[in-house]
Amino acid sequence: QVQLVESGGGLVQAGGSLRLSCAASGHIFSSPGMGWFRQAPGKEREFVAAIPYSGSKTYYSDSVKGRFTISRDNAKNTVYLQMNSLKPEDTAVYYCAATRRWQSTTLSEYDYWGQGTQVTVSS
Repeated sequence: QVQLVESGGGLVQAGGSLRLSCAASGHIFSSPGMGWFRQAPGKEREFVAAIPYSGSKTYYSDSVKGRFTISRDNAKNTVYLQMNSLKPEDTAVYYCAATRRWQSTTLSEYDYWGQGTQVTVSS
């Protein structure tokens, strides 16, 4: 019954912005941590950002820190990723995920995954 659905991906010019959304349905955990990961062609899936249920703290990879912002609205069962100053190297399939832990930056610690949404940044 658990489902995570990403939206908001697309094509954008370098330097532009994009906001991804991830809507959760069904029971996951009482207070799941949420995260965003991405995978570019020929590369491993990598951590992007994470946020605990409370939204009190956020965590980012060095490559996106200062440009991306993760947030969540628990009343809407939705987590967001605001992406600014986009670069061609940000091009990837972006995935949202949920963990039973309070928070995690480790891929293997996530329990549920969305289907992914393509983000393409042109130069």
